[in-house]
Amino acid sequence: MSEKNKQDGLTEEENLTKEEENSQLRMNEKDILAGLLDAANIGQDIQKIEIARNGRVYFSFRIRALMEEEYTRCRKKHTTYKRNRQMGVKMPDEVNSARFRCALIYTATVEEDRARVWDNKDAWKAMSARGQEVVTGLDMIELCLRAGEKDRVIEAIDALSGFSDEEVQEETAKN
Repeated sequence: MSEKNKQDGLTEEENLTKEEENSQLRMNEKDILAGLLDAANIGQDIQKIEIARNGRVYFSFRIRALMEEEYTRCRKKHTTYKRNRQMGVKMPDEVNSARFRCALIYTATVEEDRARVWDNKDAWKAMSARGQEVVTGLDMIELCLRAGEKDRVIEAIDALSGFSDEEVQEETAKN
């Protein structure tokens, strides 16, 4: 090994025979497979969210990480499109940010909690009796969460989904 490579902490590649390379690959294959399977378990990370104001916890629900396809589906559903006359195709015009944010929270909410909290028909009736019309779980989110609370929930969803800059920097630093 050259003196410069020793100082830089670099190692020179060993010249392995084809048989030795295959042997090393087989030894690492189980580790690689296990890593791939663990990385694919995106829905397994769950975080409990408590909605509290002035020291009182009003309710809680659990969220999970979202796949990129789920983010895209929520965005598409709450985007209006206009036909571009010059190109003859529909183009995105405007995203209804409030509904998009509610859709992300609704989609990320664990299914049992979604039924218990956002799709709770008794709560819908009670809200309607108070003059606040609720016909979907998104309406419940809009009425029950304040703007800052939605931000914090979406930040937690993003972090679980791998969008946290800090998490990426920490993981890169470790490697």
